[in-house]
Amino acid sequence: MKKVISLALASALTAGVAMAKEIKVGAVMPMSGPLAAYGQVTNLGVELAHKLQPTLKNGDTVKIVLIDNKGDKVETANATTRLISSDNVVAILGALTSTNTAQTIAIADKKKVPVIASVATNDKLTARRTFANRVCFTDSFQGEVVANYAKEQGYKTAVVVVDQAQVYSLGLSKAFEKAFKDNGGKLLKKIKVTSGDKDFKAVVSQIKTLNPDFLFLPLYHPEASMIARQSKQLGLEKPMFSGDGVANQTFIDLGGESVEGYMFTDFFDYTNPPSQTSAEFIKFHEKETGKKEVNSFTALGADTYNILIDAMNRCEDPTDSICVNNEIKKTTNFDGVSGKITINNEGNATRSAVIKEIKNGQAGFKATVNP
Repeated sequence: MKKVISLALASALTAGVAMAKEIKVGAVMPMSGPLAAYGQVTNLGVELAHKLQPTLKNGDTVKIVLIDNKGDKVETANATTRLISSDNVVAILGALTSTNTAQTIAIADKKKVPVIASVATNDKLTARRTFANRVCFTDSFQGEVVANYAKEQGYKTAVVVVDQAQVYSLGLSKAFEKAFKDNGGKLLKKIKVTSGDKDFKAVVSQIKTLNPDFLFLPLYHPEASMIARQSKQLGLEKPMFSGDGVANQTFIDLGGESVEGYMFTDFFDYTNPPSQTSAEFIKFHEKETGKKEVNSFTALGADTYNILIDAMNRCEDPTDSICVNNEIKKTTNFDGVSGKITINNEGNATRSAVIKEIKNGQAGFKATVNP
């Protein structure tokens, strides 16, 4: 009798293993090229979250298929198409910048494959796109945070330096301008630059002539750090503020002493973990990497993966992309690494922001701003 029971149990276990399957999830990240500093730390978050939770509740194994888009729009389109057509992924995480993420979403939306963006903040990203989602805040919220801070500091005039080649920069600039003017501030000038520019002396000289109270640079770290350096060289001493585009150590390394006192908005600060879940992830990050400091993009990378897994676990068939997308949009007060996250029917996240200031070569926590 015992032998029969043992055989039956063994048979059941074998059947359970046989039924478990591998489910592929795509990731499009700039692992090389000019945006590699962002892609590598974001992908680290995805990898660490995957290590902590490699299987679904039903026993299915999750496999991450990573493709390097090199920060390029065409490479992004090719990567997205391959993930959907060849790898048959259930969902896609990425593709970081708003410009490239919009490209991924445009393709994935037609194929009904959900996308969860980690740090793509442009307001229009999810507009009229059923399968678009994100865990970061939007530029309109980020712009308000900066404008409100300027008002609190008594800054009445500002100059904005915008990258005309980046959707992120254009969107964040527009959001800040509206909020700043609504607060009674006066925009003296919007100066346009282009990604890849290296000589900003004419821009700095123009700003000195305008003499604003405050300088807002909704740029990525290469251009922002060079403007800070050349401002120092030409004697421009004005408060400088950016968005999350400079939220990385590379910006501080490139800027050196020139970015001392520089402020920026961010999503997360590892010295102020918002929950036990966050604190535990920070410990795991240190164990795996040897580094206690957790980049905010790493935290959001982890959140994209964890929210996806949570949604897949709530679907009877976790390979049903339509069900997964619907469940992503039902995410409410999710206990993420970067804080509480709620995603609405449009795929946009409601979440807090933090303000950081660079002191002694380190980005330090200044304040948390709730929605």
